[in-house]
Amino acid sequence: MAGYYLWGELITDDSVTEVLAAQRDAVAQRFFHVPCSQDYESLKQFEACTPRKCGRAVTDSVITLQEAEKMRRLAEAGLSLGGSDGGASILDLHSGALSMGKKFVNMYRFFGDKLKDVMSDEDFNLYREVRLKIQHEIARTFNISVSSLHLTKPTFFSRMNSLEAKTAHDEYWHPHIDKVTYGSFDYTSLLYLSDYSQDFGGGRFVFIDEGANRTVEPRTGRLSFFTSGSENLHRVEKVSWGTRYAITISFTCNPEHAIGDPTWT
Repeated sequence: MAGYYLWGELITDDSVTEVLAAQRDAVAQRFFHVPCSQDYESLKQFEACTPRKCGRAVTDSVITLQEAEKMRRLAEAGLSLGGSDGGASILDLHSGALSMGKKFVNMYRFFGDKLKDVMSDEDFNLYREVRLKIQHEIARTFNISVSSLHLTKPTFFSRMNSLEAKTAHDEYWHPHIDKVTYGSFDYTSLLYLSDYSQDFGGGRFVFIDEGANRTVEPRTGRLSFFTSGSENLHRVEKVSWGTRYAITISFTCNPEHAIGDPTWT
């Protein structure tokens, strides 16, 4: 269950920063095209899913505020059972991985039926409905077949705060490429469950482009998604105060890497 974060050398240049979506702005949808990397050559056999264009998108109109607030309550409830000693905690409903001190436990085995006092079938249904909305929006935006897009792992809630890192898993701020870090990722999405400058400081999502950093400021219910290759090198700023909640939901073109929605069984 290790390996939720992986990184390389810090190479950002903070001298130039462009805000792609500010927290105060309600964004219907914004799409930012970037040239595709060579990372998708192996996907040519999945023609209906392989990126025809690459880029990054932000929208506040796909997931409702009510849905996002319910997802946050699910994250809070699950993470209340454990949590990292450092600044980054993970809850993965698929594998059961839950941060606990300086390690991970499988919450389904660790807590057993007691989990049903914290999570319900209604929560899993909400999770599936949100995932489907995101999947359809990615397919629509990138003009690919929704049925060719498959949920993949890891897909997880994150809780970040300003506590000092205790292990490498707490060091969430290093630059990385999702397709390198998580080999199965072809399209990455993040649904934000808290608000930059209101619930926490720092913690903005930063795309690292040549000569500039381009940031997305989290807003409850805001969906950000992008092609997962090296054209979208990115990092998260260190959280300086408060608590940042989000969920990463990832998709693959390769059905061999597909996973199902979380269930009790």
